Amino acid sequence: MKIRPLHDRILVQPILESEVRKGGIIIPDSAKERPIEGRVKAVGKGKIGDDGKAIALEVKVGDKVLYSKYGGTEIKVDGEDYLLMREDDILGIVEK
Repeated sequence: MKIRPLHDRILVQPILESEVRKGGIIIPDSAKERPIEGRVKAVGKGKIGDDGKAIALEVKVGDKVLYSKYGGTEIKVDGEDYLLMREDDILGIVEK
């Protein structure tokens, strides 16, 4: 199944933190925090301005982004977890 976000919405796949830390300690699911980092998988065409024209998004497919901890709507596509959020929920793009 493919999802094409509308307007200024973005489909992000969260990057999950490792279950085992450097010291060999295994972190249970109940103690893990929600991820705040992810990879952009799809973007909409942009927000519609007052003049009726689309305003292009700053993020693009493949960008690694930081987003607000409780932003977006969790969805599951083909067994994978994703977040569908507005561009306003993106805090920054992680540069390489």
